[in-house]
Amino acid sequence: VQLQASGGGLVQAGGSLRLSCAASGRTFSNNAMGWFRQAPGKEREFVAAVSWNGGRIAYVDSVKGRFTISRDNAKNTVYLQMNSLKSDDTAVYYCAAHLGSVGGSDPTRYRYWGMGTLVTVSS
Repeated sequence: VQLQASGGGLVQAGGSLRLSCAASGRTFSNNAMGWFRQAPGKEREFVAAVSWNGGRIAYVDSVKGRFTISRDNAKNTVYLQMNSLKSDDTAVYYCAAHLGSVGGSDPTRYRYWGMGTLVTVSS
C-alpha cells in the first residue's frame, strides 16, 4: 500500500499550488482522507480532511477560504487546492488514509501515510 503525494514546489506568496495524492495497492474509496503538514521545527498539523464520499469536509481555521480538499474515488486520488498561499504555509505536506469513513483531525486515526511533498512559499 502506497500513498504518493506530488505537486509541491516553490511559489510566491499569493500564488497557488495543487497537491495530489495517488493511492496504490488498495482502494481507499471507503476511507476518509486527510492532509497534514509539518513546518521546520514544528509539530505535524492537521490541514484538511474529506469523508469517503466527499460529503463531509473539515479544515484547520488557518486555511479556511484558501484551501480546498477534494477526491476522485475512480482515480483513487485526493487533492488539495491551495490558493492565496502565505509564507506560514511553508511545510512538508502529507496525505493520509483514515481508519474510518468520516475522518477528522486526529493523526492517530490515520493508518496509511504518504512520504510528503515540500511546499515553499516565498514572501
